Amino acid sequence: MKSTKAGKPASKSQLLDFYERMLLVREAENKLSSLFADGEVPGFIHLSIGQEAVCVGVTAALEKQDTLASNHRGHGHALSKGVELESFFLEIMGKEEGICGGRGGSMHVADMSVGMLGANGIVGAGIPLAIGSALAHQVRKNDAIAVVFFGDGALAEGVLHESFNLAALWKLPVLFVCENNGWSEFSPANLQFVANVRDLAKAFDIPSQCVDGNEILDVHKAAEELTAAARRGDGPQLLECITHRVRGHFEGDPQKYRTEEEMTSLSEHDPITKFEKLVATKRITKKEMQSVRDKINQKISNAVDAGRGGSDPDFERARTDVYTAGEGL
Repeated sequence: MKSTKAGKPASKSQLLDFYERMLLVREAENKLSSLFADGEVPGFIHLSIGQEAVCVGVTAALEKQDTLASNHRGHGHALSKGVELESFFLEIMGKEEGICGGRGGSMHVADMSVGMLGANGIVGAGIPLAIGSALAHQVRKNDAIAVVFFGDGALAEGVLHESFNLAALWKLPVLFVCENNGWSEFSPANLQFVANVRDLAKAFDIPSQCVDGNEILDVHKAAEELTAAARRGDGPQLLECITHRVRGHFEGDPQKYRTEEEMTSLSEHDPITKFEKLVATKRITKKEMQSVRDKINQKISNAVDAGRGGSDPDFERARTDVYTAGEGL
């Protein structure tokens, strides 16, 4: 069995916790997919199905005071950081009772009460937000770190290079997490950026690790080591997770740019299926796993009911928190 904190094998309760958290992300996104198809979710949604081991493995290594910045594929990051499920569905379904009043939607979910700085519709835009948060942690000496998730599609963004530089110069307590799923929207990432993210980090003297992003225990172990380094003052750290994007760039994307061979092989990399096979050889029974599934399904059902029962936004309040009151407004 792989190790967790203090080099100890993962306990049965830890394994069940990992399983429950990955299932929560998976089933929440499966439900969002069907709600979107039925017209109950406004705007676009970008799903992270197939990448659950990354968000859960990393966030399980964080402390309550840590902060997290995300990207456009951020549902898993938000839920794993502790965003409440019913408030999450209310927000994405555009309801007044949502975390951001229904104005943020899928690509801008934020909840400062749990340190979720926000998802972001601009590629790479969460990276400087994490840098600012890490600087605040450093100044306040609050023993917290900032984490930012970004895809390999963000590697060519200048803001990543600038942020690497600032983080290294100031030895900021930040963990950069690259979810390398091989795609930059509709193009292979290697046709968009010629370098390797770890080589890029090395140029700025930023330590890094690369793991199989479909193996949650590997992700978690690396995340614990790197977050500990950032927390004790060793400066920025980078974790690259090699994973797979099951759905298209956006929900409804026909994915005609992907080969049939790649599409048919995606199930081989499913992090939840791989984890189920692992724990089946340990101390967790099929009955216990089914119990977790039943629990998650009930939570999702309750959250959807809450979303459907929410209030539609008041148009007159559309400018609230956007403009400052003053002459001519």
